[in-house]
Amino acid sequence: MISELKASEFYKCKELLYEEGHLEPKAIIEGKNSGRIFVDDINAPTSGLIWLGSNNGFIFIGNEENEGFNFELNNFFNTVIKSDANKVGLTAFEAIGNHSKWNETIKKVFGENLKSYNQRVYDLQKDHYRIQNEPVLEQGYEVRKITKNILGNEGCLTFKNIGFLNSKILEFWTSFERFLNNGIGYLVVYESEIVSVCFSGAVAGNVHGIDIETLKHHQGKKLAQKVAHSFVQDCIENNLTPYWNCMEVNIPSNSVAEKIGFKNKFNYIWYSIPF
Repeated sequence: MISELKASEFYKCKELLYEEGHLEPKAIIEGKNSGRIFVDDINAPTSGLIWLGSNNGFIFIGNEENEGFNFELNNFFNTVIKSDANKVGLTAFEAIGNHSKWNETIKKVFGENLKSYNQRVYDLQKDHYRIQNEPVLEQGYEVRKITKNILGNEGCLTFKNIGFLNSKILEFWTSFERFLNNGIGYLVVYESEIVSVCFSGAVAGNVHGIDIETLKHHQGKKLAQKVAHSFVQDCIENNLTPYWNCMEVNIPSNSVAEKIGFKNKFNYIWYSIPF
């Protein structure tokens, strides 16, 4: 029987994680980011799945050959998960194996003809940082660190699209306070408008996973590169490791990461599965 763990019990899954795997499940088990965990045995789990708090998908952890757990998965998604997913507008889910052996299991459980996508993960060590590639912004653009006043749209400088930044932060964090206590972030401002953001979407240990976005009508001006450089410099100054996760087909995102000095750490496949 697949059961949900309480947040106070997440530590029981720590040994199920693949050491060289994804940042996001580590962040949830450590209690930095929110999420839900379902396992085969609440007392001594050997297999499980983690529902990311951002609703970006499910990461399967532990033993991929657990026949009892795997047999229940399809029905569990359609009876238990589907009703909760519908409440937040999800009609499909992303399935990700914490290690590559889960790929075959996911296809056996949910169907061989699943849509799949390749993802690339990078990290950046201090010695690899290419500060010489930091761009100079066009006149009128300014980089600022995300602070409590900015999130509250308080002080001498306010933004007409503060909702853009707030919704981005709350996509990954349960509150602004939790983000400010655990993460860091920077934004680019133009004429009282937030046009590009780069911030910690997930944090585990000293590793900070980057979420980055530039408004469409300001793309092509190297804003993502600039704001990412500010984020990376903050990480380096504080002995933190930046972590970059993007789709293989997203050439601009991969290019920005590599120009800054990020090195490809590992790749994985995620599957899109309709309910």
